[in-house]
Amino acid sequence: MRTTVLAADNFLLPNGTIFAELGAFLLILFVLWKYVVPPLSKSLQQRQDMVQKQVEDAEDAARKLKVAEERYNEALTEARTEAAKIRDNARADGERIREELREQANAEVERIRQRGEEQLAGQREQVVRQLRGELGGLAVQLAEQLVGHELSNDAGKRSTVDRFLARLDALPAKQSGTPSSGRESAPASGGAS
Repeated sequence: MRTTVLAADNFLLPNGTIFAELGAFLLILFVLWKYVVPPLSKSLQQRQDMVQKQVEDAEDAARKLKVAEERYNEALTEARTEAAKIRDNARADGERIREELREQANAEVERIRQRGEEQLAGQREQVVRQLRGELGGLAVQLAEQLVGHELSNDAGKRSTVDRFLARLDALPAKQSGTPSSGRESAPASGGAS
């Protein structure tokens, strides 16, 4: 008997409870496999897909960032080139405007100089006419004193004055070595004709 009591107390020996425990275990395993594992698998698959999508999005964002950086660098290089062109064009425009202003100033100086020369020539002509008139009157007075009588008519006075002025005009030509206009200088006391 002792052996039987020992066999009933031995948990290693199979008896009827093991089959019940095995059935309960298989039932729990079946319930877990049927109702717990699919949602967990689905959740794990969703999480794995989400992680994969995040990785792909990160890679896509890295590619987009690289492309954006390249575009930025290209735009920056283009902007620098354009700024250099604008700066060069501005310098060229400044130089061109400076040259135009210089040409305008030179043209204005030339115009003022020419107007001054014209005014000077006009004043010179006026002074020459005035001096000729005065010299003519003085020549007539001198001729009257030398001849000793007064010229009676205006025509005679005019011809005497014209001869005298012609001789005066011829004097600078003779002094410079150029021949006069065919008249020889005669003394003013030659008499009235």
